[in-house]
Amino acid sequence: MTGASDGIGAASARQLAARGHRVLITGRSKEKIEAVAHETGAKAFIADYTRLDDVRRLADEVRAELDGAGLDVLANNAGGLFGDRARTIDGHEKTFQVNHLAPFLLTELLRDALRVGAGGRSSVINTSSIGNRLFGHLDLDDLNNDKKFSANKAYGDAKLANILHARGLQARYHDQGLSAVAFHPGNVATNFASDTTSFMRFIYQTPLKRLNLISADRGGANLTWFVDGTPGTTWQPGAYYDQQKLTTKVNPQALDDALVDGLWERSAALVGIA
Repeated sequence: MTGASDGIGAASARQLAARGHRVLITGRSKEKIEAVAHETGAKAFIADYTRLDDVRRLADEVRAELDGAGLDVLANNAGGLFGDRARTIDGHEKTFQVNHLAPFLLTELLRDALRVGAGGRSSVINTSSIGNRLFGHLDLDDLNNDKKFSANKAYGDAKLANILHARGLQARYHDQGLSAVAFHPGNVATNFASDTTSFMRFIYQTPLKRLNLISADRGGANLTWFVDGTPGTTWQPGAYYDQQKLTTKVNPQALDDALVDGLWERSAALVGIA
């Protein structure tokens, strides 16, 4: 589980560990992720998604830890809404890399481990957001939003990319036993948007959050429902959910098969994989 230092990732890690699962967790903050590991008994890894070399190292470390055992579930939960436009050391817009390119790369690097997970069947869970529908409109020729940047659009685009990624995984790898899904965890009371001037900061970081947001434990339970569930029974592979409900309220671009393929090809080229 990525993004497990706090928020719904940490909450879900606690829930899964309490149910007896072996849990591997990763986060950017050494102090925070090790605290969650100490509390849950999970194995902690440290990675900064603004550096794709960290993602490559993380994949190597996870494979070494598994020692051939395989992954049953990969929960791509790390992400966030950031402030002003910024480029990573890899040259990509920060929001797009952290929310989409890094998890895209990690998933591909761990795909062999996923093939041998869960007795030959495994799952990838992408934490998206309702922001995909409110703010997202992807342009394959402007994935870094150089033409007209706003923090909200960058976030909406990246969360839309999470849905398209899940659909791409389902289309490409379901015959190999992999199922993928994307979901909005609910509007959760966490540190989300704390370092941005987006109007969403005033919802998440002021007393308004008591009226509008659900707890991290409840949001984590929504993530746990997918991780602990059975594809095809608990949830429908290749779909997008609002919390635990299959929803028809989607960004029209999320249903565009050509965009699924186009984003996949661009993402693979940007992270340097075939």
